[in-house]
Order: sequence, then C-alpha cells, then structure tokens
Amino acid sequence: MSLARTQSIALAGIHGHVVEIESHLGGGLPNIRLVGLPDASLNEARDRCKAAVANSGLSWPNRRVTIGLSPASLPKAGSHYDLAIALSVIAADEKIPGDRLHDSVAFGELALDGRCRAVPGVLPATMAAAEAGFGRVIVPEPQAGEAALVPGVSVLGVRSLRQIVAFLRGEDPPDDPPVPPLDSSTRVAWRADSRLQSLDLADVLGQAEARRSLEVAAAGGHHILMTGPPGAGKTMLAERLPGLLPDLTDRESLEVSAIHSVAGLLASDTPLVTRPPFLDPHHTASTVAIVGGGSRVIRPGAISLAHHGVLFLDEAPEFHVRVLEALRQPLESGEILVARAQCATRFPARFILVLAANPCPCGRNYGTGVDCECSAAAKRRYHDRLSGPIRDRVDVTRAVQPVSRREMREDRAYAESTSVVADRISEARSRQRRRLEGSPWKCNAEVPGPEFRKRWPIGAGHLVEVERQLAAGRLSARGADKVMRLAWTLADLEARDEPGNDDVCQALSLRTSDPLPGVATRLLTA
Repeated sequence: MSLARTQSIALAGIHGHVVEIESHLGGGLPNIRLVGLPDASLNEARDRCKAAVANSGLSWPNRRVTIGLSPASLPKAGSHYDLAIALSVIAADEKIPGDRLHDSVAFGELALDGRCRAVPGVLPATMAAAEAGFGRVIVPEPQAGEAALVPGVSVLGVRSLRQIVAFLRGEDPPDDPPVPPLDSSTRVAWRADSRLQSLDLADVLGQAEARRSLEVAAAGGHHILMTGPPGAGKTMLAERLPGLLPDLTDRESLEVSAIHSVAGLLASDTPLVTRPPFLDPHHTASTVAIVGGGSRVIRPGAISLAHHGVLFLDEAPEFHVRVLEALRQPLESGEILVARAQCATRFPARFILVLAANPCPCGRNYGTGVDCECSAAAKRRYHDRLSGPIRDRVDVTRAVQPVSRREMREDRAYAESTSVVADRISEARSRQRRRLEGSPWKCNAEVPGPEFRKRWPIGAGHLVEVERQLAAGRLSARGADKVMRLAWTLADLEARDEPGNDDVCQALSLRTSDPLPGVATRLLTA
C-alpha cells in the first residue's frame, strides 16, 4: 500500500477544523512535495519529519513522497502537523498499520531527534476532534492532561515518535526521556499570582461608595470607570474585583482554558482555569497585544484572555487611541474579530472592563484644584482621550477622592471583607441565572436593552427621572438601558423580585457618579 491517511486540526482562533493528511509514495526520483496551502513553517515540516523518522530507528522512503493537506482551500500554518505527517508517511511505507489511525487525530511538533514537543492549542484541537466524532487524540505527553479535559475522547500522550510507532505496532514503548512542557513564563491568569489572591476588599478604607460601586459591577458584570488622583485607591479596588467574582462554571472554564491554550499560557500541572482571569496590560502595550493578531498564526490578545474575567486598564487615557477604540466592538458584542488579508478569526471577549484615570495629566485637579498645574487645553485633551462612545459603553462611573487617616480609621468598623461581599454577589448572580434561564445570557450586563424592556420592564412610575434626563439630553438611549440593567442588579443584591424607585435612583447615581443614596460617606469634621 503506497497511500495512507491521518488527521490533524487546523485552528482558527479557538475553533478547529479537521485536516486530512494523505501521503502517497510514487515512482521517480526521491523527492518530498507538500501541497494544500502550507505556510513557510509548515513547509519546513518536510525536513523535520524526515530527520525525526531517520533518528527514530526507521527509514524514510527512498521514493517520491507527495503529502496532501485537505481541504486544500484552507490555509494551514504551524508546526503541530509534524506528528500527523510523519505517521502518514510511515503508514504509507507499511511500517505501521494504517487502519489503527482512522479514529485518531495527531497534534504535535517533532524535534529532529524524534521527540514530540508541546505546541499551543491542544485543548481547542481536542474539542474540535471530539465534535468531529474522533475517539482518540495523540498529543505530546506534557499536554495529555490538557486534552483529557474534553470528555468522551481517549488521550494518548507520547514523548517521541518511537513511542507512538511502538504503540501502533503493539510493542512495548521505549522509555524515552520526558520532554519539557510548553514555556508559559508569561502566565496571565490571576490565580497564578499569590499576591492578588490574598487581597481583601476591607483593606480599601474610607471609600464606601467606591466599594459599593465595585460590588454592583461584580454582581451584574458591569463595566466601571474610576477617576481620581494618584493614591486614592483606584488600583487597590480594581485588583480586588476578581476575588469578588464566583468560580467559573464548567463550560466557562473550558472556554477560558481553550483561549489560554491557543496563547500557550496553560500550566501543564493545572490546565483547567477555574477562576476568572485578571489582565492588567501596561499602557505602552501595542494594539496587537491588547486586541490580538499575528502575521501567520492569529493569537488572542488581552481582550480575549480576560474572557469571563476582568480587564483592567490603569492610566486608561495613556493607552493608544487605537487600543481604546478597539474596545467598542467587544464591549457591545462580547467578541472580537481579528481580520487579516487571508483570514478572519473571532475570539470570545466578554469581560468586565475596569478603567482608571486621573482627573488631569498632573493628577491634582480635585477638590478646589488649586495645586493643579495643567492648562485648560491640557485637561480637555486628557479628558477627550477617552472618547464619548467609550464612556457611554461604561455602566458605572465613580469619582474616587482622597480620604484622611481619620476617615480610614472610622471606616474600619464598616468595611466588609471580600468573602462577605462575594457571598452577596454569588446570591445575586444566582437570582440572575434563574431569571435568565433559557436565554443566551448569564448576567444583567449581557442582556440587550430591547429584551429588558420587553421581558423584564420596570414600572413607568419608577422611571420618571430617567425619562427626564433622557429628554434633556443628559442621558443617551444606551445610557438609559444601562440604568435599567443596574437597577435590576441592585434589586438582585437586595433579593427583591423587581427594581423599585430606590434602585432606579441609585442606578442613576452609579451611572453619573453622584453620591449614592443610602451609602454613608461618613465625612468627619475636624
């Protein structure tokens, strides 16, 4: 038999397509031809596979070898096809039984000595193989645990080409040395940062209104903008937000883990992400680092890596305007489209956005503002870096003002710990899930405004002030919808069946950064 087939996976974002790899041994001078729209890195697989086969105690066929990747119209990139290509050639040369590969998908890069190296994207590739009906996946040994997260698929983790050949022949596999896991030194999940895990909301003293705003944002999945001078507590609040969020559901864990797998950021010992991720890119980060992209293989950026978690942009006005404007699409749709000349890839990107900004470039324009050194033009330019459309997509706006040491001491008796607030948020999320059961949404911030108005309307008598501000132009139609969502979240936090007038008033205050009704500021006199 001079023809054999194996299967691998072509990844487009976190979605995979089965690629059939055919190897045909023909007559003529020895040659290797790879067809089916391979990129440069995939074309190099010819030399890698030939050397790996030769160094694994096998002989490369001394014939004309044609390797076809189907569907031929689908662009293919990356080195993860190596293992499947080598197995198809060996099977075509009748060195292994080809029928044992019919129900298998292979995914891995080969070193020149035959070792099977780890590659990004094993989890979404395994998910694609399972959806296509394949019963077994062959992956590098360090990533066997990652592939095993997908139910209904048998996982074979191998260290080398020699091991998989021995397995297919029914022989005892050689005890080859282990291969290192994928380098994940740039780990981004907040769970890996012990400092963030130990932070407590009760440490942010004197900021009762800001803490309440953060609680509401976490309970309903709302975006929040905090403005205030340096040292007022904006970063402290943002870093404590992930601790308020409940654990990811099983489905959410797989989604987040698949994104991190494509980015090559999953740890081999704990491949499942169970806590909401926390991303805080520096303001000098490029547009590709935030949005995602790449010349050949499109990788997710911080927007997608924060899926089901928190994206924190500290000093938000300092980010490049292209980065900030790129947030418009995911803030509304929950996904980001990264388009290139030959392909377009969608990544999920439903996160809680936290923006922190100073009141002006020098940061001293608060209170009377007498210490501020900025001109009126500089203040205006700084403010305008966060455009109107971006500000309108943020649900909660809160001014975080400096507090005195006396206010901080007094607030110790009122500040609640992260665990106490997280329990309240968990109950509110449960109420939202029950109300939204059967719909594609999981929390209030995800529900489109028209659906809220049709299915969960608020009594007209409670919306008088909203209508008044809408008519006066101080509130946009999108802003009015966000007030409704916030009112429902406030009702969920208080375990009420529907929002009342107090909830709508407090929602308006959250939207406009006015003082929150019912939240004691405890301002002290000298």
